[in-house]
Amino acid sequence: MDPPAGEAQDAPPHSNNHIGSPIQEEGPHQEPLTSSSSSSSAATPAGPTREKAATPAWQPTSRPPQRDQAGIRTRELPPQSKHHSRGRKVPVCRSKATLLHPAQPGTSLATLAFFFIVLALLLDFTKRRRSWSRYPPGPPSLPFFGNILQADVKHFPEYCNKLRKKYGDVFSFQFCWDNVVIINGLESVKEGLITKSEDTSDRPYFPITDCYVYKENCAGMVLAKYGQSWKEVRRFSLSTLRDFGLGKKSLEERVMEEAEFLCSALKSKSGSPFDPYLMLNNAVSNVICSIIFGDRFEYDDKKFLTVMRLFEDIIKTTGELLPQLVNVVPALVHIPGVKQKIFRAHNKLFDFLRGVIAEHKEGWDPNVKRDFIDAFLEKVEQVKGDPSSSFNEPNLFLTVVDLFTAGSGTTSTTLRFGLLYMILYPNLQIRVQEEIDQVIGRERQPTMDDRANMPYTSAVLNEIQRCGDILPLSVPHMTSRDTEIHGFFIPKGTTLMFNLTSILKDESIWENPYQFYPEHFLDADGQLIKRDAFMPFSAGRRVCLGEQMAKMNLFLFFTSIFQKFTFHIPRDQPRPSEMATGGTIRAPLPYQLCVEVR
Repeated sequence: MDPPAGEAQDAPPHSNNHIGSPIQEEGPHQEPLTSSSSSSSAATPAGPTREKAATPAWQPTSRPPQRDQAGIRTRELPPQSKHHSRGRKVPVCRSKATLLHPAQPGTSLATLAFFFIVLALLLDFTKRRRSWSRYPPGPPSLPFFGNILQADVKHFPEYCNKLRKKYGDVFSFQFCWDNVVIINGLESVKEGLITKSEDTSDRPYFPITDCYVYKENCAGMVLAKYGQSWKEVRRFSLSTLRDFGLGKKSLEERVMEEAEFLCSALKSKSGSPFDPYLMLNNAVSNVICSIIFGDRFEYDDKKFLTVMRLFEDIIKTTGELLPQLVNVVPALVHIPGVKQKIFRAHNKLFDFLRGVIAEHKEGWDPNVKRDFIDAFLEKVEQVKGDPSSSFNEPNLFLTVVDLFTAGSGTTSTTLRFGLLYMILYPNLQIRVQEEIDQVIGRERQPTMDDRANMPYTSAVLNEIQRCGDILPLSVPHMTSRDTEIHGFFIPKGTTLMFNLTSILKDESIWENPYQFYPEHFLDADGQLIKRDAFMPFSAGRRVCLGEQMAKMNLFLFFTSIFQKFTFHIPRDQPRPSEMATGGTIRAPLPYQLCVEVR
């Protein structure tokens, strides 16, 4: 409320907070004055007052504020001020916050730090944007689902070949939210597997393996991360396999012995159609079993026959959509019935292998090394108490699983393809038998030394592997750091799939890529030639550990059975199909044949 006429307003005792106040001299018995209070005293009408206004020590000049060269409003200080020299100009303050809270040194540092952080983020974003602009192209994807709904999962290698024609040798694919780069063509695959092997030898995380005992320092060899643990176990496994005959005459003698058992079993089937699946699987498995378990199994062993049938179930299950979805959405495994459907065959096979390991532990003698399991148990005992060691019992189990499945399934499947092609192309079977008769005869057993003198048979075996194409996409890899392949940027942590089908059946490399044509591996003189595009065992640091053993098994089993028998299609049955089961592992469709003793 305004004061009544004739009364002057009380001057506030401390009114130096007013904006625009001039700087004045303060004395011990003088209240600080503001320009507003002094001017109000002069303007107040005469009348009674409660308190006489204090006389200011100086009067402000009547000169109005001016602007300096920078355009800032200034006021000239009076000469009485002892704090400033005569005529010095100071800015006219227009912000109360500036007077009350002057800038602190810490504020400037924080602002500078914030600026550099933003700048660093912008530079990083720009760098990533440039890099991701070179990310491989691919089909448009849907939110959450990615490209999985439009993909032909059952025939994925063929689907990849279609995408290759549209997007080139290196293209991207989205499995829900997982980034996958699929690499095709000889040059790009060699660059990824060999030239850039240090960047691409890691394995992606498969959530489905959580249902087993996979963990750090416990992942076997095939699915283990690329690191010290994998290197230790692989080095030990290769050394131990050599100790038990790999690459030596002793292992060759084991295969030759098993080939005799196989021929006896085939002879018993003479005269009636049969499916060779179990017989071939048993023969090949016995070779790896003699190294891992120190024993072999009879062809009529019911327990082992059950294990062989589990292989077929596992191959079928692996190629289905459900296991792939569980890897992308692990929560699906908790749906009732899902785990049982996926892991029924796996669990039975694992129970069998655990039983074999348990028997070895009971009869283990550190002074007697009977087989691979004994050698691994000895290593476990040596590093006992070291939690960082890769040599532990769970890892023993997983390593045995890897050796047993890889050493049995792929080679026996290749032999099944071999018998299929020989009954489909009987004229080629005759040429193989003629070369066997010429080089080996029909009395003595074939040996590995004979291979150098049998170019046509060797070419047929290579063509079986090329057309069979057992592992069309190999085992997925993962980048352990940012890298480039075929000029494309591929960031760390990206899953890589190497399409071996794109090489083994490349129209620009092979004369008849989709036909069984042994001449692919023969020169004009009929001599065996080496083809760079022939890589059925993959390449690089993750190349198949059992490649040498597989080649020995294929040659000795194949030549032994065609030395003694002729195979043909049953007269009352249609011609078998050359088509194979789709998915991760390719295998021939079930077929029957007849065998005749030569």
